[in-house]
Amino acid sequence: MFPLGSPIPGLVWAYRIKPGSRGERLSPECRMADVMTGDGFVWIHLNLAGGRVAGFLEQFPGLTPAAIAALTTHDTHAALAVDEKLIFGTLIDFQREFDAATRDIGWLHFGLSDTFIITTRLQPIRSVDKVRAAVEKNTSRYAAPLQIFEVLVAEFQRGMIAVVLELTEELNQIEDHVYGSEMRDERRRLTPIRRLIVRLHRHLRTMLLIMRRAAATDDDEMPDGVEDSLARLAGRLETVDQDVSALADRARLLHEELDSKQSAETNRHLYILSLMTALLLPPSLVTGFFGMNTTALPFSDGAHGTLSAFGFILISIFLSWLILRRTGIL
Repeated sequence: MFPLGSPIPGLVWAYRIKPGSRGERLSPECRMADVMTGDGFVWIHLNLAGGRVAGFLEQFPGLTPAAIAALTTHDTHAALAVDEKLIFGTLIDFQREFDAATRDIGWLHFGLSDTFIITTRLQPIRSVDKVRAAVEKNTSRYAAPLQIFEVLVAEFQRGMIAVVLELTEELNQIEDHVYGSEMRDERRRLTPIRRLIVRLHRHLRTMLLIMRRAAATDDDEMPDGVEDSLARLAGRLETVDQDVSALADRARLLHEELDSKQSAETNRHLYILSLMTALLLPPSLVTGFFGMNTTALPFSDGAHGTLSAFGFILISIFLSWLILRRTGIL
């Protein structure tokens, strides 16, 4: 059992936010009593690398076993549920390094009620840092934990838009090379882009589905304002998902164009090789004939036998070329 007098394990930050006034950032050494006493609501952000986080959440008042499981899971898929006036689940996001955001998929676990919002993660998450900076800049605009949750999803949408713009620019560059006069194989650049787009599209569709399903939950369990909030967020994500879907179609068409150009180039090489084979086959027969170690070969006794055989080779090449021209192959 987690000692109530011990500092909160895995604490990244904690804020007490009072509507209409400036919020307060709690001490890194704050305890359960510091979080649970006072007006307004609290936002607690935890690092799941801390081994005692699960024990702390089990002692946190207001959390159900299902919400605790959602906050401590290491599952890598989006989820959202409403139960006993609690909203909890997992959101997709982008991981963040010390100096910049990345395109690596990250997972933000959350649980919220009217008096708190708890978020947990394993790796630093881009949207959380953005929202924290916004909270510190203007705390008074956040009147409830649901607004923090809505801003987290909205910030993820902004991050998705930025990634879509970057991927669009990369596809523009690949497209210029694909449809250019110079033959270049851009599949090495295109393949990871297609893989990222497919992953983003898959996770976005999952988030849309779970938000719509949560919005259809029994009204007795739905906290006030959640249905409207989920509808707004689903509309935001639907717009981004359309952009990602358009990128997926564009990347697929580019890949098909690359395959088509590669097939055409391969066919051209095979055509040239076939022509060379057709032109050289009769001379090969001539040289094979005169190369037999048998008696009474033509020109074997004359002074210009080799020159005569060479003349036959040229004649056979000319005849082969003439036949190919007459048949329309050349």
